Amino acid sequence: MLISPSPHHALDKLNLDESGLVRALQAGDEQVFASVMDWYSGSLLRLAMSYVPSRAVAEEVVQETWMGVFEGIQRFESRSSFKTWLFRILTNRAKTRGIRESRYEPSGLSTSSPDADERPSLEDSLFIAEGSGMGHWKDPPHDWEPDTPERVLLSKECRAAIETAIENLPATQRQVMTLRDIEGVSSEEVCNILEISETNQRVLLHRARIRVRRELQPYVQGKNT
Repeated sequence: MLISPSPHHALDKLNLDESGLVRALQAGDEQVFASVMDWYSGSLLRLAMSYVPSRAVAEEVVQETWMGVFEGIQRFESRSSFKTWLFRILTNRAKTRGIRESRYEPSGLSTSSPDADERPSLEDSLFIAEGSGMGHWKDPPHDWEPDTPERVLLSKECRAAIETAIENLPATQRQVMTLRDIEGVSSEEVCNILEISETNQRVLLHRARIRVRRELQPYVQGKNT
């Protein structure tokens, strides 16, 4: 479920493969650095906002992240992808700021975690529980009639509802959903960025998708009436 364009075709637009990108950054190519900042800052901001209490603080975290990239690029050894390394810098700084701002609490999937304590509901029967389609509707609603004012209005309202629903997710669910469904990051990369297991990532994503889709039920019902 992508609700905004993903910036992760940066290497293609620069006509560089990843090793070429890293070499350019290590050589101090200001144009490449500015381009990478432009492509990734929005993605970093969305993720940072799941750790800290305000957009202003999130913007500061993003600036701190780019300072970390500038200071650390010479030590980058390609043990992970550049993107994973970049997002790891962001999450480390965001966690620190979040704790300082009393927003972020380190947690995993434990029996005391809000993310782990959810129980299946009757609504879960509406969604696919396993496989690549996990968390999606089993029977997708029909499209609105095309090119009508009602469709345009409902589309805007639905988008706003999606964004609000994501903002209201528990922090770990929001982080996973932001990376997977908004930024298009692979499952393996999400696990590396957030330092969680594949099982935890899969469960968190499933629960996040279900929560968001519950919020969209009024729009689904409106489409089918």
